[in-house]
Order: sequence, then structure tokens, then C-alpha cells
Amino acid sequence: MRIEVNGTTLFFDVEGAGLVPDGASMRERPTLLLLHGGPGFDHSLFKPAYSELAEVAQVVYLDHRGQGRSAPEDSKGLSLDVWADDVRGFCDALGIERPIVLGWSFGGFVALHYAARYPEHPARLILQSTMARWDLERTVRGFRDRGGEAAATAARAFFTAPGMDTLPDFMEHAMPAYSPSPLDADAAARAIMNVDLQFEFFRGFRMDLTGDVARVRCPTLVLAGALDPITPLATSEEIVAALPPELVTYQVFERSGHFIPDTEPDALFVAIKSFVAT
Repeated sequence: MRIEVNGTTLFFDVEGAGLVPDGASMRERPTLLLLHGGPGFDHSLFKPAYSELAEVAQVVYLDHRGQGRSAPEDSKGLSLDVWADDVRGFCDALGIERPIVLGWSFGGFVALHYAARYPEHPARLILQSTMARWDLERTVRGFRDRGGEAAATAARAFFTAPGMDTLPDFMEHAMPAYSPSPLDADAAARAIMNVDLQFEFFRGFRMDLTGDVARVRCPTLVLAGALDPITPLATSEEIVAALPPELVTYQVFERSGHFIPDTEPDALFVAIKSFVAT
């Protein structure tokens, strides 16, 4: 499905009922909005694993502006401000009130920024395998720890000069370090990629959302893989430290890298379902 939001067309998909029979009445379930990683990917990496969450919420999958099946955009005009405003505009367009917003990786950047710009809007926030502050050296160390010097060298080259010259080495040496389990080739093939947007986003990349974290006003679940090279544990710990302690729940998955659903799906979805149902 597609909808007009803030001057563009966004693609979304829905799984699960928003209203379910409960005795003599209909009970409203929360809306769980999923924000995918990248940038330059689409929502398909959430499928089919996150379908399980439709047991406790109406799950909404969204392709960010300029990505996936949403309308093409000039990459130079895109920013976290624009993507965060799209989250609010998308919810307003569909009449979604008090959503639970889950951001994975880059989607977590967007979710954090949205929650800071509109602190009274989300009911809850889930930050999975993400960061509030970009630190190239920290990320390079993460790839060295998980994939050795070749992975670290490839990561540094790509994030310093993203483009077709550095992407092949990154894919060969750094990508396998993302997870201790083999990456799903079919899942990667299903994704609609916008590599030009990815290159533009990381070209001269600077990000510090630690001030945004301090403005979050809703309960927040932070999920992290202990073996994650791109968003190593220190990035999640930084988020947790900046949140009011009464708002934060933090869980580390000791056997997982960046793709927690591939390695510890049962524990992941128990944690998310429990948080959603609280």
C-alpha cells in the first residue's frame, strides 16, 4: 500500500488486526511501526521473522522516503530530520496514535530523532542494534574484533570513501563479520537496494544524537548483540547511559551480532512481546 506523506509517496504493509474480539467488545491492540536499516534497504529484512509480533500488535512495515518501494527522491535532499518528520506525518495520515516504534540499525537513528522531535507522540520506543553517535574508530575496532584486519581495513575504506570502488572489499571482508551465523543470501536478494543513497548518506558522515536521547520521554527497550561490529555494545551502552534509568530496559544477546533474529530469535521476540504487552 502507498500513502502521500509530506509531499512524497511512502510504501507500507500491515500484518495483524488492530481490533480483536474480546468477549462482548472489540479490543484495540497497539500499533508497532518497524523502521528498517540501511540506509538504502527496505522493510523486507523484517520478513518473515517479525510476523510473530502480529500476535501482540498490529505490525506496520514502512519503507523510508527514497528507499524500497517508496517514491524515488534526490538523495542529496534527504536527512534524519526529513525521515523523522515522515514517521510523524505517516502516523498522522493513517490516524495512528501513540505508536510503538522499533528502529533497527539506521532505523534506530530515525526512531531516536523522531522521539526527540515529538517526545509526546510515541507510546514506547525499541532501539535494536543501533547507535546515537557515529565514531569511525569505534566501528573500525568492532570490525577488527569480529573479522580481523581485513574487515577493519575494508570498513575504514568504505566509511571514509563510500562508493563502488570500496564497496566490493566491504562486501567480501566486512559483511561476513556482521553476524556469527551465515548471512541469508535470499533475504539480501529480496531487498530493493538504493546504493546511491547509501553512498551519499555515509559520505562525510557525522552524527551525534546523544542530545536526542536525553529528550526521549517514553519507555525504551534497547537490544544489542554482543558480537555486533557495526554497532558494538559500547554504542548501546551510550544510549542506555543517556536515558533516564526509569525509562530504559536493556538486553544483550551474547551469541548475536547485528542480526539478532538470525541467531537468537526466540529470546529476541520474547523480549519485544513482553515490552509491547506491558
